[in-house]
Amino acid sequence: MYRFEICANSVDSCIAAQEGGADRVELCAGIPEGGTTPSYGMIRIARESIEIGLNVIIRPRGGDFLYSENELSQMRHDIMTAKELGADGLVFGCLTPEGKVDMPAMSMLMEAAGDTPVTFHRAFDHTADPFKAMEDIIRLGCVRILTSGCRPTAYEGVRNIAELVRKASDRIIIMPGCGIRENNIRDIAEITGAREFHFSARETARSGMKFRNPLVVMGTEEDPYETAVTTARRVAATIARLG
Repeated sequence: MYRFEICANSVDSCIAAQEGGADRVELCAGIPEGGTTPSYGMIRIARESIEIGLNVIIRPRGGDFLYSENELSQMRHDIMTAKELGADGLVFGCLTPEGKVDMPAMSMLMEAAGDTPVTFHRAFDHTADPFKAMEDIIRLGCVRILTSGCRPTAYEGVRNIAELVRKASDRIIIMPGCGIRENNIRDIAEITGAREFHFSARETARSGMKFRNPLVVMGTEEDPYETAVTTARRVAATIARLG
């Protein structure tokens, strides 16, 4: 009745998603930036490590979804790489300066995707008219839209998601995502009528490093000795709420 996609930030998170009972993963790097294209090595080892579905995000950077010609060329090459490595699906989205779906850019990337199913990601939540955007995305041939209902979290956007599900009918899958966890997934499912859900089910893991230099921090990390990883326990617990 339901399908569950885990936003996985590592190979270990992919394995945990499978162990917890997920149907597929969305493999991402750069989670603090909202998810960016994972490396060749990450995609390859993830594909070798799991049997469930593997969707790969194609996003060259954080920030907005207005891409230059060079960025679009990079995305096209990343699509080809992900396909060659055995990705079951691709996840991307492009917008115009006016907050519309960038149809020429998307058409070019859809052509590169070929028969590989495409999810239009949360760029959708930055569109000026989400219902018009949904119709454009359907025309492009995408199979699903990942959305928080144009709100900070899917729980806050449940009414908008419910309306999208109603208007989409059976033409495209509307998949709620962002902030879905054990204590709200049932309410989101009942209010929206959605049948696919996207969540991360992460917990904090402590580093095994014994020597630590307190004077040096990499990037913008608040604590370089903590990482958030998906756990099979949380995946299973969240899924169980709809069991």
